[in-house]
Amino acid sequence: MDQDAINRLGVSTDLVTAAAALGIGKSSAYTAAANGTFPCRVIRVGSRYVVPTAGLKAVLGLSGSVGAA
Repeated sequence: MDQDAINRLGVSTDLVTAAAALGIGKSSAYTAAANGTFPCRVIRVGSRYVVPTAGLKAVLGLSGSVGAA
């Protein structure tokens, strides 16, 4: 996933998309989310995991590029 695609994400994204941006496999991402070891904040909403993109961008070093085109 490139920087432009990450910048086009909304306020939050799903765990699989966040994992892809970080280069983490789906199974490893779900395990890390369940264990509380995912590299950025993960919010459990019912049976889903939601990742705020601000934290994802910070982990990727893109925190200053919000809204960049």
